[in-house]
Amino acid sequence: MQKFTGKTLEECLQAASNELKLPIESINYTTREEKSGFLGLGTLVTVEVISLEDVCDFIQIYLEAYFKNIDMPCNVMMKIEGDEIKIMLDAENNAILIGKAGQTLQAINTVLKSAVASQYKRHYNLLVDVNGYKEERYEKVKILADRLARQVVRTKISVTLDPLPNDERKIIHQFLSDYPTIKTESVGEGNQRRLKIIYDEKKLG
Repeated sequence: MQKFTGKTLEECLQAASNELKLPIESINYTTREEKSGFLGLGTLVTVEVISLEDVCDFIQIYLEAYFKNIDMPCNVMMKIEGDEIKIMLDAENNAILIGKAGQTLQAINTVLKSAVASQYKRHYNLLVDVNGYKEERYEKVKILADRLARQVVRTKISVTLDPLPNDERKIIHQFLSDYPTIKTESVGEGNQRRLKIIYDEKKLG
């Protein structure tokens, strides 16, 4: 973590923005010290700015401890792409990490996101993958979404998919966002949340 000190919080954040070349609104920080001089004069504020590299360090330690506790040797590799942290896992038996229909991998994603959010008091864009499983899965759901969208355009009848995890629904939302007469929305709650593909003639206008 990098520390920045100034007379005000705004001054600290502006200094961090200038050095890190990030917009102020995207900076994640904690206020560590606020010192006041005599009669309130000479006040100094110190903040610690949390970078994606700091989050990666936390994830590395967290996952290494997790796999040690369940006695499963696993290599943990990370890559930062834009505002997303990709975590690649590789164990002797990757099928166990993926689980039936990817359920175990999805559970690992959920637990890790919760741990990071609890540690840093904000949500980060994380993706845990095993041997490219998620990337292959995303390509499959795109193919499915394209086929169903064409069906909806042809019949003008909406289609609701089976329950999907949040990241896969997001992929389909993004993939179909440019289709001229198609809109998507999520329906349902919890693990029964589904994605609905809807014919929308208004998008032509």
